[in-house]
Amino acid sequence: MFLRELTMTVDHIKGVGPVAIHALAQGGICSVGDLLSRYPRTWEDRSRNVPLKDFSASPVCTVVRVLAHDWVNFRSGKKTLKVHVEDPSARGVLVCFNRPFMKNQLVVGKYYWLWGTFQYRYGELQSSTFEVEAVPEGALLEPAANPVDHAQSRNFGRILPVYPLSGDLTQSMLRRFVDQALRQYAEPVEDELPRYLMQRNQLLPKSQAIRAIHFPHSMAELAQARKTLIYEELFYLELLVGKRSQERRVVQRNIPSARSVPARSSGDLVPLQQRLLERLPFTVTAGQAEVMIAINQDMDSPVPMARLLQGDVGSGKTLVSFLAVLRAVSLGGQAALMAPTELLARQHAETAARLLEPIGIRSAFLTGNLKASGRSQLLTGLSAGEIDLVVGTHALFSKDVRYKNLRLVVVDEQHRFGVLQRQAIMAKGEHPDLLMMSATPIPRTLALTVFGDLDVSIIRDLPPGRKPVKTHLARESNEGKVYDFVRHELAMGRQAYFVYPLIEADGRRGLKDAESMAARLAQEIFPQYSVALIHSKRDEEEKRQTMEDFRRGAIRILVATSVVEVGVDVPNASCMVIEHAERFGLSALHQLRGRVGRGETQSYCFLVYSDSRPEEDDAEQPGEVLTDEGKTRLKVMLENADGFAIAEEDLKLRGPGHITGTEQSGFLPLGIADPIRDIDVLEQARTDAFALLEADPDLLRSEHQQVTQVLSRTAPFSGIAG
Repeated sequence: MFLRELTMTVDHIKGVGPVAIHALAQGGICSVGDLLSRYPRTWEDRSRNVPLKDFSASPVCTVVRVLAHDWVNFRSGKKTLKVHVEDPSARGVLVCFNRPFMKNQLVVGKYYWLWGTFQYRYGELQSSTFEVEAVPEGALLEPAANPVDHAQSRNFGRILPVYPLSGDLTQSMLRRFVDQALRQYAEPVEDELPRYLMQRNQLLPKSQAIRAIHFPHSMAELAQARKTLIYEELFYLELLVGKRSQERRVVQRNIPSARSVPARSSGDLVPLQQRLLERLPFTVTAGQAEVMIAINQDMDSPVPMARLLQGDVGSGKTLVSFLAVLRAVSLGGQAALMAPTELLARQHAETAARLLEPIGIRSAFLTGNLKASGRSQLLTGLSAGEIDLVVGTHALFSKDVRYKNLRLVVVDEQHRFGVLQRQAIMAKGEHPDLLMMSATPIPRTLALTVFGDLDVSIIRDLPPGRKPVKTHLARESNEGKVYDFVRHELAMGRQAYFVYPLIEADGRRGLKDAESMAARLAQEIFPQYSVALIHSKRDEEEKRQTMEDFRRGAIRILVATSVVEVGVDVPNASCMVIEHAERFGLSALHQLRGRVGRGETQSYCFLVYSDSRPEEDDAEQPGEVLTDEGKTRLKVMLENADGFAIAEEDLKLRGPGHITGTEQSGFLPLGIADPIRDIDVLEQARTDAFALLEADPDLLRSEHQQVTQVLSRTAPFSGIAG
């Protein structure tokens, strides 16, 4: 009954006509469930009186009498209405920008309920953000003391929701329709969570929680309603995570022919792995060794591996992945290593050829730019099992690519790929092992939420001899000092990167670009040193040759866009200069900084930012100002070298979908829960959900319909659907 009513279109709500239907549709609200799940972004407590004199403590909520009207001219030259009001504590002015009609609505001598934010400006207490409602005759009991009978008011004497708006939606429209929808449909809502979980976690009944999240009777009830709905969303999310993990393991166990189980299961090295380690001029770190054992144990199991390997830039994840490739080959299979860019894929292929081919591994490089003749030969060898490791980009899961026995899939920079892309490459084998790698560390909150069905390994240590990169902030007007420092490093035989946000000039944005600055750096600033340019529009062969020349030291200064964010390893490069650094995200800044400090010499990163700040009336030059968010990012980079700490801050600024690549998959469409803010609730919900699955492993199978129905009923509210 309840599910059917939730899916009813909004025209079933009393008072919703054709105009309102169109406005709601513009905001993505088509059903009763859509409307009730449009949760408020905040609430206004209009249940208590806040006089004008207390304006600095909170928004004012009082009854005022209109004293007078007058008109003033602001800088725009337009006349603006000012309405002078008073309550028993003070006088104030309502500034009615673009609302001259308020002169007829705010009548001199009449009383009005007032809600607004005030500040002292031009010697008077002013508000330009306010809401008023006429006090009916007889509602004002004692004007001198300002007590009011709120029973006659629609918007005062209660806690009101403030909704996110879009299109033609207004607050009053949403409040009215939500209130009516609650009256018609909220009462029959059944509790979906097990009763013992509701009692133990002190949660409200679902019907009360839905009503209270929109129109709470008190702030305490609102807090409990939020906790209830947040817990419910996260509980079912974690139940689905557990279900995904359970299904992956159960399905593979039912296909024993898909995997040959070797006798060893201790994680010991196979001969190919030992041969590679013996050829290395260094010893692996403790973190690499620990992860290597775990991966070997995974790959020896009858259940396919699903592991996320995290490690900061330069921590040695690629070597660990090559050791996993050798394990797969030793077990009679093939491996595919997928990278998001051709530049990174090519570097992996070259490294694989250097390290693995001498010990007998047959490797190949496959991208969409490979010529037809070479591609045909490669695909024939791959399908015949004559290639052990293929490295490439999205071309690895093209329709015509066939593997003889794909045993291992390695996805580098996994956040650059969507879930469907990862599934496409996995489908090329019969339940292959999966190793996902990320140099953009994923915070614990998201690891619990998005990758809760995976085993997660972290390499925290760096190879011996590496020194932390020293980071400096520099104003654009002081970049001459940065050039002097880089010149000194170049004189010492080092190399440098200069990174810009644009490829070519765009006068409207006021930003430096890579093409113009490459010419200036070569001709004016560093004429004695070789300078080269690389960006995404350059020919692939030209990019490859440029990178090779830079690696050899034939090029001393590499000018680029963020195309060098990943996959560039030049130990002799000691300087990274990022111009207009405020325009880059934290993840990109961290990755770019990681391009230096890859040798034993001290390296430096200079974040050059714009001098000016945005003015209140000037938004014509967005490229030339330092916004508050940009300032925050620069401060985070200056104060943190730990990628996990940076990732936590990035998560706060950008949200979970951007960090993990899950925005493409629709995996995190949470309605009211926030994995960062609600981490305590998330952990409790996860514990409860996994305990429930452990107690009844069959809980989510098709023959057990109860939880499946609950998930379906929950979906219109939380957006979480299996």
